[in-house]
Amino acid sequence: METVNIKINGRDYAVEKGMTVLEACRYAGIDIPTLCYLKDINEIGACRLCLVEVKGARGLVTACVYPVNEGMEITTNSKKIRDSRKMNLELLLSNHKKDCLSCVRSTTCELQKLCNEYGVDEHHFGGERTEYEIDDSSVSIIRDNNKCILCRRCVAACKTMQGIGVIGANDRGFDTSIGSAFGLNLADTSCINCGQCVVACPVGALYERDDTAKVFDAIADPEMHVAICAAPSVRAQIGECFGYEPGTDTEGQMVAAMKRLGFDGVYDMNLTADLTIMEEATEFLGRVKNGGALPMITSCSPGWIKFCEHYFPEMTENLSTCKSPQQMFGATYKTYYAQKMGLDPKKIFFVSVIPCTAKKFEVGRPDQSAAGVPDVDVAITTRELAKMIQVAGIDFRGLADEKFDVPFDIGSGAGAIFGATGGVMEAALRTAAEVIEGKPLEKLEFEDVRGTDGIKRATYKLGDIELKVAVVSGTANAKELLTRVQNGEEDVHFIEVMACPGGCVNGGGQPYQPAKVRNNVDLRAVRAAVLYTADKNMDLRKSHENSAVKKLYDEFFGEPNSHKAHEILHTSYIKRGL
Repeated sequence: METVNIKINGRDYAVEKGMTVLEACRYAGIDIPTLCYLKDINEIGACRLCLVEVKGARGLVTACVYPVNEGMEITTNSKKIRDSRKMNLELLLSNHKKDCLSCVRSTTCELQKLCNEYGVDEHHFGGERTEYEIDDSSVSIIRDNNKCILCRRCVAACKTMQGIGVIGANDRGFDTSIGSAFGLNLADTSCINCGQCVVACPVGALYERDDTAKVFDAIADPEMHVAICAAPSVRAQIGECFGYEPGTDTEGQMVAAMKRLGFDGVYDMNLTADLTIMEEATEFLGRVKNGGALPMITSCSPGWIKFCEHYFPEMTENLSTCKSPQQMFGATYKTYYAQKMGLDPKKIFFVSVIPCTAKKFEVGRPDQSAAGVPDVDVAITTRELAKMIQVAGIDFRGLADEKFDVPFDIGSGAGAIFGATGGVMEAALRTAAEVIEGKPLEKLEFEDVRGTDGIKRATYKLGDIELKVAVVSGTANAKELLTRVQNGEEDVHFIEVMACPGGCVNGGGQPYQPAKVRNNVDLRAVRAAVLYTADKNMDLRKSHENSAVKKLYDEFFGEPNSHKAHEILHTSYIKRGL
C-alpha cells in the first residue's frame, strides 16, 4: 500500500494514497460531519458540512471529495470551520419544515443531531419557504419534500445502487426539488417500493406508511383473532432500535415483546421459509425434468418481483410461482389453521413483521387471497414493530427470552438464512441435493453463494445434473445479470434475486442508522452473521426435515406442488412494462 504523509490538526499521519480528506480524518479517529455523503454511492460535496481548512488552498474545501497529497496540512475544527458549518445548517433550516416533535425521524434525524451539536438558531435566516404537497400515493413510501434538504442520497440509492432512477432533481436554484419526471406521483412510476431511498434519507423527507394504528385497532377488537409472524431478519435488527450493537440476536426478547402487545399468536416465519423451499425446490426439479422455463428465478422478494414485471416482463415466465414466505404463512393460517381451529377467515387479522417496505405493496397484489380474503392484512417494518413496543411502554431490554407459539414454532436453519443474500439458494440446494442424490449431504454449507458480493456464481454436480446457479442482490446487479442471460452471455439454471443489496437484512424497513455507521460498518455482513450463526447452532438445518412442514403436507396439502398447494401457496404475475 502506497502512503502519503500528512498533518491533521498538527499531528503527523501516514495514510493511503488516493484517500479523500474525509477518509483520512476518519482513519485518524476524527469524525467530520456530513449530510450528503454515502460511501461509494453519493460523494458530491452538496451539503457543505464537511468543510475543512487545507494549508495553501483558497478557502475551505469539502473533505468528502478533496484528495490527500504528500505534505498536506489539514485543520478540522477551527472557529472559522465551526461557524461555516453552523451557518450552513441554519441555511438548511431556513427552508425546512421544523415540526421535529412529531416528525417520524425525531431522535434519529441526522440534521437534528448536528443542529443540537452546533447550537443552531433555527430562526436565524427568514424569508420565503417552498411549500409542497405530501405525496402519499404509494402504499409503501411517503414523500414530504417540505423536509427535504436536497442531499440527493435518495436519488443515488435509487439510481446508482438500484439502477432504477425514478426520482431525481427537478428545476434549478431555489425551486429545486426531488421528485419524479413530469411531476408524477411515486405510485405512477416504476418504483419497486424497495425503500432504499428511505434508509438513505438523513431526515424525515421519506418514510414508510405507518400501519401500526391498524394493528393496535385489530388487537383491541374482541371479534378479531390477531396473529403475527416475524421474518428471520427482524431478530437480527430490532435490537438496534433499543440500543444494542448491530449484529445482536434478540429473538427471545422480540418474541416476549410481541406477546405483551396482545397478539393471539406469535409465530416464526422460518416455518414458511421451509415451506417455500419445499414448493420451490420441487418446482425447479419439475422444470428440469419436464422442460419448463429456465433459468428459474426465486420469488421471495416483492421488490424484485415488481422490478421484473416492469423492466423484464418477458422473464416473468421464469419466476417461481411460489408465494413469498410472508404470503404463504397468511394463506396457510387462514385455510389450514382456520379449519383446524374453527375460525372464520374473515375474523382473522394476520400481520407480518419484516424489514421490507415492498411487503406493504405485496399484501395488496392480486392472486394473494387463498381463503377469499387477503392472505396478509398488514405488513409492518422492523421500525414499526419497535414503535409499537415503545408506545406500549414495554421495556424491551428488560425482557427475558420467550419462545414462539405452537404449532408454527418450528423452523430450520435453512429457513433462518433466508434473510441473507444467498440464503434462499443455499436452503434450496440443501433440499434439492438430497432429493437428487438420495442421500444426506456430508456438508450442508454452500459457501460459494454466501457473502455480500452483488453477483455470485457457482456450479454444483448433483447426481447426473451439473447445476449452474447465480445469486444476485440489488436490482442494478439483477439488471446486469438478466441482460447477460437474455443476450446468451450467461448460462445458468437457477437464480436467486433479492431487491435490496445484501438481502432482507439490509431491507428498506430496517432500523435507521446514521451515515457514520452505514459508511463504516458493514451492516449486511454483521446482521447476516446472526442468521448464519443461528443456522449453525440448530439441530434442524434442512427444510425437508421440518416436522411441522411434514405435518402440513400430511394433514392438508398432500405433497409439494399438489393441486391444493398450487391453489393456496402459488401465485401469478403481471407484465407491467415501463
